[in-house]
Parts: sequence; structure tokens; C-alpha cells
Amino acid sequence: MYDIAIIGAGVIGCAAARELSRYTARILVLEREADVCCGTSKANSAIVHAGYDAPANSLMAELNVLGNRMMGELTEELDVAFSRIGSLVVCTREEERSALMRLYENGLQNGVEGLRVVERDELRAMEPNVSDAAVAALYAPAAGIVCPFGLTAALAENAVKNGVEFRLNTSVKNVFKKDGAWALETDGGVILTKCVVNAAGVYAGVFHNMVSERKIHITPRRGDYYLLDKSVGDHVKHVIFALPNKLGKGVLVAPTVHGNLIVGPTAIDVDDPEATNTTAEGLKEVAKKASATVKNVPLREVITSFAGLRAHEDGYEFIVGEAEGAENFFDCAGIESPGLSAAPAIGQRIAGLIGEKLGLARNPNFNGARKGIFDPKTLSDTDYARLLKEKPAYGNIVCRCETVSEGEILDAIHRPLGATTLDGLKRRVRVGSGRCQAGFCTPRALEILARELKIEQSEVTKTGGASRLIVGAAKDALGEGAEG
Repeated sequence: MYDIAIIGAGVIGCAAARELSRYTARILVLEREADVCCGTSKANSAIVHAGYDAPANSLMAELNVLGNRMMGELTEELDVAFSRIGSLVVCTREEERSALMRLYENGLQNGVEGLRVVERDELRAMEPNVSDAAVAALYAPAAGIVCPFGLTAALAENAVKNGVEFRLNTSVKNVFKKDGAWALETDGGVILTKCVVNAAGVYAGVFHNMVSERKIHITPRRGDYYLLDKSVGDHVKHVIFALPNKLGKGVLVAPTVHGNLIVGPTAIDVDDPEATNTTAEGLKEVAKKASATVKNVPLREVITSFAGLRAHEDGYEFIVGEAEGAENFFDCAGIESPGLSAAPAIGQRIAGLIGEKLGLARNPNFNGARKGIFDPKTLSDTDYARLLKEKPAYGNIVCRCETVSEGEILDAIHRPLGATTLDGLKRRVRVGSGRCQAGFCTPRALEILARELKIEQSEVTKTGGASRLIVGAAKDALGEGAEG
């Protein structure tokens, strides 16, 4: 019997797990994929929003602003890349200035600090590549950028360090009451728990509706993105937004913490909660809308495109708390943008509610510090030479585009909840994330994974499940008698 079972190992589930590990309790996180951060959390804008556009007096606004304020200290404690570069909402027509001012007033009401309107000349000095049509912008210095996977993995690793158990490749099929506890029917058997945290992203409505008479409805909202090469990562210095509309914040142009440039997303409602494919129409829309706020967006330098799904709840509000009529079943549902920004606050809020409800004692051994994967590129030449004498694997460069060594790959595999797939390596140390998009480093990365996990290379997958890269030997396809 577990005290708490969390459904979903995205950024919200992992934030909840880490905060709950501050208590003395038996905690389990269930994730259907082969790794953490494989759903909504892995495919988004990677922006820590300031909080000026969330509806005033909403839980979304409260948790966005609080999460933003928590992000600096949290990422420092977890050794995660984060940069508070600020954002600009660009107004390109004088007749839109009233909408910009309403956004400003909303931000003040939400408690966003440092907000101000910048006029044309100052805006151009801040961003030389802003559209020539720009007349003013709302500047929010509190906004920032972070790596969504890096943050989620760090939260998960720290939760494990503090006693939380993770079961990956485990799908929850049903939730029901049994002998006064919650029973989670999974493809690996039934799990009993006193309390459930529903952090299942686009599937959160499914689990909520299994246990509560007050139903909710979540629509998967697809967003298409372009990712551009590092050579153009400095095309803008801030996160550049258009004025938001009823479907969200619109298409943005922003640098990433890794030095790339990201452009997107669209906002297209879909029926299929697995529909993460990009479309030609969606990417065309991204290109068109990006050019409205930023001139000469260097789309010839695109290295990949991708799409993610947001969990849009019909009421456009975060649902965080105990589900009506379902005691000890706690929702973290409808967590769309600014969910990444709000994640630290959501984790803190849900842990506080559960800790009080179950009467949990504080964990006297909780340690919130975590050290990230060591990057030898941060060393001086002298220290790097010394490192190579002690650990020569750091001198074997596997991914030339991102200058990733075998030593970093070994660290990524052997740490808590380490990488077991090629995508797991990619997201932890950026093997295959560069301009060639894994064209050269895949065979070597596959070889190292197989060796360290003590499996055959044919068993290594791209992202778990049936996504194997090696499906047989060429000679086998020729049949018997092929030799000679």
C-alpha cells in the first residue's frame, strides 16, 4: 500500500513528487512512457511566463506569478539552466495600443513585477530585428527561458534521491475504490494507494471523470514549432510575442537556453490525444505569424520541426485540488500554458494540500540539492587536461555538432532515472540535437547504450516501446545460402 500514487511523470507530476518527498510517505510515480517528460512537457515553448496575460483573479494567474518567482532559486538548487531574459509583447498598429494597455493593467492586477510599456525607439534599441511596423511593446523583465526536459528530469532525480519510487513503461487503465483505498489498475497489475495525484496531461480528464460526478472536458490543442540552428540563436535577445488572442499567446520567436532559436506555436484543437505530427499548413502559419513581429526570421536555418499538445480545459483554468466527491483524489488538470512556469507552485500547492489532508510528518532527511550532468566545456584547458588523465572518456567526442563526450553520455545513463533510449540521451546531453540531427552520432550512441545497459544493440529503442532502430541483419534478408 502506497500513501500517494502520482499518475504522470511530466513536469507537473515530477514537481509534485519532489515537493511531496519533503514529507515522510511512501510515494510512487507511474508513467506509461519509457522516460519522464515524454508528453506535453517535452514539446512546448520553454518559456517561463511573467504572468500578465492569465485571467485576473484566476488560479492560473496566481500560480503563474508564484511559479515564476520560485524558478530562479529552484533551478539554482537543481543545477538547471535558466535565464531571465525578459519578454516583449509587440504592438504593430496604433489601434491595438488599447489592447496592449489592457494587458499591462491585467499584469499589474496579477502582481507581475517590473512591467512597463516601451515605445518604438527604445524597442528598436532593445531588439534591432523587431518588425518595422512595431509601434510599442509590453516589456516584462521577469520572463525567462528554461529547458523543459532538464527541469523535469532534475525534479524527478531529486524526488528519487528523497525516496520517491518511479515505475516507467506502466500504463494506468482504470481507477476505482477498493477496501477504502484507491486502486489503480495498470498493465503491470493493481496498485493500492491512500491518495492519488492526477497529473496525466491530456488524459487528466479521463481519470478525473472515472471518479468524480462533476465532469471536466480537456481538448488536446496542437502547437507546431520550428527549431533553428545555433548560428542564428541571437536573432532576438528577448522572448518576442504578438498580442494574445482567444486561443493563446500566439506565435513567439525566442532564443533557447541551449543557444538555438525557437519559433511557434500554432493553436489547433484536435480530437486525437496522440496527434503530435506537424502539418504543412501549421508550419506555414508559424512562418507567416512570426514575420508579423520579427523581421527576416532566418527560417532557412531550420534544423527540425515538432509539435506538442496542450491540455486545454473548457473553462481555461487550472484545476488543482481534491476532486468533488472523490476523497483523496487530487487533480492537477487543465495545465496548459503557463503550466511550465507554474509547475513549482503547482507542486508546492498540491503537496501542501495532501500533507495536511493525510497528516504527514516532515521528512527530516529531505535534501533539495541536485547536481546536473557534468559539462567538461566549462573547464579551463589545464583542468580539462587533468580530467582526461583521470577519465579519458571525456575526451571521446561522440556528437560533434554539440561537442558531447562519451563521459557525459555515461553520466546520463548511470544517474538516477538515467537514459535508456536514444531520445533519453538526446534530452539529457543533447546527443543528436545539433545541425545534422543525429546523422553521424547515432551509431556510436547506440553502441554505448547497449554496452552500458548490457543489452543487444537491436534492443535499443529511440523512445521506448517498439521504436527499435535495428530490426534485423542485412544478411538475414537474403535468406539461406547467401554466403559465398
